[in-house]
Amino acid sequence: MRFDIATLFPDFMETALNESVIGRARKKGLFEAHCHNIRDYTLDKHRRVDDTPYSERQGMLMQAQPIYDCWKAVCGERKPHVIYMSPQGATLTQKKSLELAQMSDIFILCGHYEGVDQRVLDKIVDEEISIGDYVVSGGELPALVLVDSVVRVLDGVLSQPDCYEDESHFNGLLEYPQYTRPEVWEGEAVPPVLLLGHHANIMKWRHEQSLLNTAKKRPEMLDKYPLTKDDLDILHKEFAENLKENV
Repeated sequence: MRFDIATLFPDFMETALNESVIGRARKKGLFEAHCHNIRDYTLDKHRRVDDTPYSERQGMLMQAQPIYDCWKAVCGERKPHVIYMSPQGATLTQKKSLELAQMSDIFILCGHYEGVDQRVLDKIVDEEISIGDYVVSGGELPALVLVDSVVRVLDGVLSQPDCYEDESHFNGLLEYPQYTRPEVWEGEAVPPVLLLGHHANIMKWRHEQSLLNTAKKRPEMLDKYPLTKDDLDILHKEFAENLKENV
């Protein structure tokens, strides 16, 4: 799998892409990442890539020409899937990361300042993706989030599939609580079911805790989850116990 990232800060991107799980996967050749400085493609002798917008809005807007020429030079005859990291885009989800992981060639555009000239977006971008309903200073951090979320589900990046299949959002629920040594810390013990080694009971406990964790922290997610009768019984029991405690 190949990522090409058009950015004003290639050194920053390279540093992050060479760290931790993603960095190790890159060194192993499990995916490629190439960072391209948009300033290298400007026609301005001062290497400017921005100008004032045709409006009364304050700030600077990235110009179409350097971005378009960068895209042409990098892609050539290739036709990668082009993503613009934007707060106006669809929110990145685990489902979207899995879809993108099936692609072989992705070009990511990182905006900056007040955004990008709409004309180049209309010309080259296939989809806009956001990492949340808020604004950050540029597309670099969102692009790193996207690459990380996609790469970690590629074959061979993590030791085995359940390293990510058990995590929050993969199956529509939040992850169950996790514990490690010591067995007792600050007077709080690890749940006994996890110490007995009974696989079926542990799996049942995990599912119950995922349901309860989701109901507590992100209840709206349960609207899309296919709840069984047993699931509903668990949730109703928890609701009844909480109601009793608060009466």
